[in-house]
Amino acid sequence: MVARLDGIEEVVGSSPIRSTFHDLPNRMNLLTHLAIIPDGNRRWAKQKKMPEFFGHREGAKTGGKILNAALDADITYLTFWGLSLDNIQKRSLAETKILFTIFEEQFEKLLTDKIVFEKEIRVHFIGRWRETFPGPLSAVMERVIEKTKHHTKHHLTFLMAYNGFDEMLDAIHHLKTVAVVDREAVKKHLWTKDLPPIDLVVRTGGEPHWSNGFMMWDTGDAHLYFTETLWPDFSVEELKKALDQFSKSDRRFGK
Repeated sequence: MVARLDGIEEVVGSSPIRSTFHDLPNRMNLLTHLAIIPDGNRRWAKQKKMPEFFGHREGAKTGGKILNAALDADITYLTFWGLSLDNIQKRSLAETKILFTIFEEQFEKLLTDKIVFEKEIRVHFIGRWRETFPGPLSAVMERVIEKTKHHTKHHLTFLMAYNGFDEMLDAIHHLKTVAVVDREAVKKHLWTKDLPPIDLVVRTGGEPHWSNGFMMWDTGDAHLYFTETLWPDFSVEELKKALDQFSKSDRRFGK
């Protein structure tokens, strides 16, 4: 079966991706939730002397390729940083409009991609997108949520108009009425309440820093993988390297 995601065609079940992951150590099964901060689209375009939107479009293609690879590695939860509130507020209107157009195109594809239904991928969107995104884009996202809501095998999450500090402040506000505030109570009031803790964060782009309090509660025990590679150039082979590094790690959780 040929699956089409973000303009990338892969033969699911017999693709080169599968042979890339078959030799990972058995400890790979420790990795349930992978989060990716895909940085470097604009710098990639600048290096090639092209408009910024070329970088964003190539980044979208890379997203499809990495999603296919994560599915092939049998990762149950995959979370992508999509767009922060700061991105919307501080970038030019022209760039923001291009990003909205690209998101609308890519999310529209999820409605018909066979792999979404054969792999039973449930798609989630977390953030203030309903308040800040244009109507046509929000409508497509609502349709994706509705069409995949009964899927249970894999979970694909996009952080859209997201800010980690905003998420924590919202949780604190709701915790005012809670009698006992413990870890379970905090998690129940986070936007990410339906997601498990993150095991591994991959950040591309060569600037090893955190962004807008990125899922600060859920990354408390996560392993971090920083790479100089700009997101449009991030390959399945480098993802395999990150997963291999995680597989060999000793997660002591403070012990």
